[in-house]
Amino acid sequence: MRKHLLFLCSRNKLRSPTAEAIFANHPAVEVDSAGLSSDAEVPVSLEQIEWADLILVMEPVHRRRLNQKFGRALAGKQVVVLDIPDRFEFMDPALVELLKQRCGRYFPKG
Repeated sequence: MRKHLLFLCSRNKLRSPTAEAIFANHPAVEVDSAGLSSDAEVPVSLEQIEWADLILVMEPVHRRRLNQKFGRALAGKQVVVLDIPDRFEFMDPALVELLKQRCGRYFPKG
């Protein structure tokens, strides 16, 4: 069974969609992405939270927003802050490299 990873940023325009794109074909995981702002391209839903085995957020503020909005639904969920600032464009090579470095340890081995 593949692990479900949910990537979250603010507006689901640059960082989290990049993460979803680069890990989409990884054999050990299924990925999705969303945003925590009201004007996000894809606003995060309760269904996504329930689906996720692991939630990876880009900044500490995203974890706070997530807790405020979905506190009870997060019980037993692992939420990881990747510490990736909002200064990259979609698929920026530096962003891709940073995501690979910061996320690799959370992928199942095998």
